[in-house]
Amino acid sequence: MRIALGVAYDGRGYQGWQSQRSGLTVQDKLEAALSAFAAVPVQTVCAGRTDAGVHGLMQVVHVDTDVDRPPASWVRGTNRYLPPDIAVQWAQPVADDFHARFVATARRYAYVLLESPVRPSLESGRVGWAFRPLDGDAMRTAAAHLIGEHDFTSFRASSCQALSPVKTLHRADIARKGTAGSATAYWRFDFEGNAFLHHMVRNIMGCLVAVGQGGQSPDWMRDVIAARSRDAAAPTFAPDGLYFLGPVYDPRWGLPTRTPAYDWIP
Repeated sequence: MRIALGVAYDGRGYQGWQSQRSGLTVQDKLEAALSAFAAVPVQTVCAGRTDAGVHGLMQVVHVDTDVDRPPASWVRGTNRYLPPDIAVQWAQPVADDFHARFVATARRYAYVLLESPVRPSLESGRVGWAFRPLDGDAMRTAAAHLIGEHDFTSFRASSCQALSPVKTLHRADIARKGTAGSATAYWRFDFEGNAFLHHMVRNIMGCLVAVGQGGQSPDWMRDVIAARSRDAAAPTFAPDGLYFLGPVYDPRWGLPTRTPAYDWIP
């Protein structure tokens, strides 16, 4: 039996998603909880790995098991063994040809950024921070250069294991939430693409902030793409405000498209 599960987590206390010897990853905690609930070893396959400090609003995993329990039992039973900052949101039996990673048609990320002369306090670890004012129009013009199929080598971490740097970015939306003229506001950056390279969104964010603060022109983004060199781009931005919104699947799989956590971030 194959079961898909949607998982939300606060990434601040973990060394990313993927299992490590330390055991301090989201995957390690989830598999330990699933195994405790099922009373047999359980391994997971995820839709997309996240880095240390990055949050997940709807990570999707699938598991293969002979344990037959109602979906609600998988949710409540697994959550009993999980720490407070990780929770299974839903569980659903799926066909054997469903694969959390390979059948995803796209993936979605959001970055939440605080524009303020004062650093975050209550939001620490949950938002990025820019202490200089940001120009939304300039950032949107720069982001438009990213749309479509490109070689994203300039936004790729040196440790990236992807077979190809060529990806397709379908959408890059930028919205500001705050009083006009105020020195404080929240910005939300939404990205959707067929796949993402290691650190790709964080490296894009570094470039967008550089443009937004006037350090570079919007057309500089086009030059960064063309350079196909990590040295051409801005430094990697902080992981704090990055959220994996989850994969996109064909409706035929009948899986949820969002969780209650979606309404938590601005």
